[in-house]
Amino acid sequence: MLGAHPIYPVLLATDLAVTREFYHDRLGLEILNENEDALTFGCGAGTQFSVTKSTVGTADSQTQVSWDVSDIRAEVAELRSRGVKVEDYDLPGLKTENGIADIGFAWAAWIIDPGKNALGILQLKD
Repeated sequence: MLGAHPIYPVLLATDLAVTREFYHDRLGLEILNENEDALTFGCGAGTQFSVTKSTVGTADSQTQVSWDVSDIRAEVAELRSRGVKVEDYDLPGLKTENGIADIGFAWAAWIIDPGKNALGILQLKD
């Protein structure tokens, strides 16, 4: 059954050169494969995801993928030191402080990639 197999998310972007700079140069992700239609990036524990060329990009603003981290404050600080904007929210039921929200079971932060994909950073609470 599918639940026994790894899954590799695919995001959309209209400009792969800008996407490459964001994920590789700013986030520090390894490029596993690159061609004119897509980029594939490696992450921890052998996981990976791809970003494919799209004429329209993403039409939704919800979180597309999340990284599970052990120290969200350190990750947010590292991202900011690399010039990555960490989003701030002040909405009913979701308020960030210094870019980090307490969402009950975890602390969470979000960044937006050049294709307008919302990317989460999550630290589960003990």
